[in-house]
Amino acid sequence: MSGIRRELMQQRGLNSVFTKWAFIADIKPVSKMKKILIFMFICFSASSGFIFSQEKVWSLEECIKYAIDNNIQIKQQVLQTRFQENTLEQSKLNLLPTLNGQASHNYSFGRALDETTYEFTDNQNIQSNNFYAGGSMNLFSGLQNYNTIQKNKYQLLASELDLQSIKDNISLSIALAYLQILLNTELVTTTDNQLQITKQQIVKTKKMFDAGSVAKGNLLQIEAQAAGEELQLINLRNQLEISYLTLTQMLELHSPEGFKIVTPDISIDTGMVITGKVDDIFNQAQSLRPEIRSAELKLTASEFDLKIANGARSPRLSLNHSFNTRFSDIAIKPSNPTEKYSFSEQLNDNINYGIGFSLNIPILNGWQINKNISNSKLNIESSRYTLEAEKKQLYKTIQQSYADAVAALKKYNASTKAVVSMEESFRYTEQKFNVGMVTPVDYNAAKTQLLTAQSDMSQAKYEFIFKTKVLDFYKGLPLNLNQSANSSTISK
Repeated sequence: MSGIRRELMQQRGLNSVFTKWAFIADIKPVSKMKKILIFMFICFSASSGFIFSQEKVWSLEECIKYAIDNNIQIKQQVLQTRFQENTLEQSKLNLLPTLNGQASHNYSFGRALDETTYEFTDNQNIQSNNFYAGGSMNLFSGLQNYNTIQKNKYQLLASELDLQSIKDNISLSIALAYLQILLNTELVTTTDNQLQITKQQIVKTKKMFDAGSVAKGNLLQIEAQAAGEELQLINLRNQLEISYLTLTQMLELHSPEGFKIVTPDISIDTGMVITGKVDDIFNQAQSLRPEIRSAELKLTASEFDLKIANGARSPRLSLNHSFNTRFSDIAIKPSNPTEKYSFSEQLNDNINYGIGFSLNIPILNGWQINKNISNSKLNIESSRYTLEAEKKQLYKTIQQSYADAVAALKKYNASTKAVVSMEESFRYTEQKFNVGMVTPVDYNAAKTQLLTAQSDMSQAKYEFIFKTKVLDFYKGLPLNLNQSANSSTISK
């Protein structure tokens, strides 16, 4: 490119990136629109490279934290908790006395009452003002206000625990989805390795067929085996993509594109045993689990609700207070009827205030109080059933997880032995097949058995990990995939 072109480009204020790209491409002078498009292309390419370089690999802990920060259900429960906070605050503010003000400006025409003389006047237009401030204070109402505060306090605590329970449930769901990706990844790797072995065997068999040492049927059967394994690999890759989609949707991410997770080094010692008993884990869990504590607090709140209903039977004692004054444009000044009675003077002279007490005794109100008491008792019974149901569900979950963990460990130990045996058997069968001592049918059967055993071992491993993590979670331990640490459920 000539020096004139360089000067033109520099004079037009193009940035160094565009200038360098233009030199390399040796472009000719182009229109302003084309330059803008080229510049946008370069910026997009640079930003794409930046985004790609910023792709992160997500750990389980990061996934859980992100889900808790962005989950809509959690945000809704946060709003519900704030609502309960406002309700509690309002119940406390209800102890304060009320105070309301009122002001009016009136026009009277024709026959009207003169408030200064309390005599009627004829055919006169009158303007007047009235000002009032007053209110009341509840002195006693069967301790309903106090019991309402206590009820709202326990409901707020229960709402906060409900929020924690939702977070815990989402954490477990994230952990399960995370482990599903690890399992599907391992299955894809195992199946792909087996497919590569089959493809190598196809090459060997084809050479043997070309040499005339094996029949064409042997080659066709091996190729059919490879086709079947390719189909299985496609299905497993689809399942892996779906598992990524599931996790990203749980994280409220827009797309699973570019999303990757950390693959921890997970190993299970065949000498591991599951420690503890179901009852011991349950006794520890019911004192920690937020859903149990929330149900207990809601039961306590319902008991205060009954006290509120009983309080409606008590007489209500209130303190009333008032202040008022007035003005009229026809008012006559008492001290000097000929002098104008000003607005400020009338307001000052007409001040009236008072204080009083009122007692309200409930006698007959359509049996409403008795029905409210009866409904409150029924609500207490319902809350007790809810607490009992939560405890039973917790016990069943722990019991099932414990049984599944024991079964998964047994299955893993058995499948591990099976894999070791079948790997040795397959190597022996493969050697015999290479020299024509085993038919392709027997070779494919041995290979399929090995792949099935490997898949069963992977499934048992991740099921065991998840169930033991569930048991640890109910003991109050954080969720992570470090099998050797932070776990009190297994021992070697």
